[in-house]
Amino acid sequence: MNEDSDPSSTKRPRRRRSRASSPAVEIREMRLEDVPQVFALGQELFTAEKLPTLYRSWDDHELAQLFSSEAEFCLVAESQDRIVGFALGRVMEKPQNAWKYGWLLWLGVSPQFKGRGLARRLLNQLTERFIAREARIMLVDTDEENHEALKFFRKNGFGQEIRHVYLSRNLDDYPRKNGGG
Repeated sequence: MNEDSDPSSTKRPRRRRSRASSPAVEIREMRLEDVPQVFALGQELFTAEKLPTLYRSWDDHELAQLFSSEAEFCLVAESQDRIVGFALGRVMEKPQNAWKYGWLLWLGVSPQFKGRGLARRLLNQLTERFIAREARIMLVDTDEENHEALKFFRKNGFGQEIRHVYLSRNLDDYPRKNGGG
């Protein structure tokens, strides 16, 4: 007899979230009309308070450029006509190097949809696209304080971590020459 069927057992059976009650989520290639929603979701996720490095580099110009040049590597998760996640990447080829690299540039899931496997689904579909284009290595980077992302990537097979230091300089106080020259 298992303990879930024993009426004298004090342990309660685990409740599983019914998939029928969760709205369906489709993973698909991003379309032009998705760009504003993807950008807005990125603005919500990559805030200066939580992720200052990512916040500084998330911008609409980069998103538009990536979409126009690497559309097959721009994926979205859509639920009920709303974008709830995205994975944006590109394939890099270096001159005189036979290897191609798949680079996951941005991965984000709406807080309301976290814990449902969406990030993993987006990652897996992007990985399959990189493999189809003969990429041999997949790269990803994130802020070293983004513990949630680091845990996710490690769990999904990424390793060989290399620390990289970003420096910044505030140019407001930089002495300016008169006349621009």
